[in-house]
Amino acid sequence: MSHKRVAAFAALATAAALTLTACGSGDDTADRGAPSPATTMSNAAAGDAGRSGVGNLTFLSGSAKQHGARPRTGDWATSAGAAASTPTARSWVQLSASKAGTLNPVVVNGAGFTLYRFDKDTASPSKSHCNGDCATTWPPVLVAPGGKIFADGVKKSALGVIKRDDGTHQVTIGGWPVYRFSKDARPGDTKGQGVGGTWFGVTPDGKKAGAAGAGPSEGTPAAGGAATGQKPPATSVVLFDDRNFADNGAQGLAGKGCQNVFRDNVASSLTTDGTLKIWSEADCKGKSKVVSGDVADLAAIGFDNTVSSVFFG
Repeated sequence: MSHKRVAAFAALATAAALTLTACGSGDDTADRGAPSPATTMSNAAAGDAGRSGVGNLTFLSGSAKQHGARPRTGDWATSAGAAASTPTARSWVQLSASKAGTLNPVVVNGAGFTLYRFDKDTASPSKSHCNGDCATTWPPVLVAPGGKIFADGVKKSALGVIKRDDGTHQVTIGGWPVYRFSKDARPGDTKGQGVGGTWFGVTPDGKKAGAAGAGPSEGTPAAGGAATGQKPPATSVVLFDDRNFADNGAQGLAGKGCQNVFRDNVASSLTTDGTLKIWSEADCKGKSKVVSGDVADLAAIGFDNTVSSVFFG
């Protein structure tokens, strides 16, 4: 065999080895029986797609299960309990068009938890403005470099990834960074819908889930927690010392009629299962405000560090 033919065979073998290396992601959710070709995003392609370059990511149509992802990995790791309060980069993320509560369509993750967008973020350019305590209450949907994103009923062309201020990589839909809500305890919960008038479920094309594709759906709180369509009377409320339901101090009340707060004039946010009236003085006296659903910032309705009593019913 001539030296030229030996060299040609060696070059072919090297090219084949490089191809195999490029196709292997090192991820424990290898694609088996994928229903459609994968789209791999390189740093160069990321700029063309309006996505930040974060290393190679693979976008695949269909669910993680269809692609043979191992149970209890990726987004499935949160399927057996309440939402994790610490943002975690997953080796794969599933984004599925679904129905949750009154929201239809809305995007959910691989474990069925509702995903949200934040009005204070920007989509062009894609930028998250939820950091620190905000990112604990609203964990961003993070994917590890070299990971996979499964698009189930969501167009791959609508998906992207940005680099956050802390260096992690957050998934976007229609340019909008997407999040979980830490108070959603079960798949299908939509407790984050309309919170503070700035948080809404995200649709498969990145718009706000709800009536007419914008604003809170019927029965959810509008800006500051005021209701557009009030919920039934509340039976309980949790008052948090800090904004955005931060667990740095909280107290709960339940029952009927007027209930005095144990530690008054300290609440900055609240969560409740319905409609109630908060008062600035004990025994339901002074100024008052009707709220329906959660209020992430009581200052928005003039009640920061002002709640002294609550009326149920």
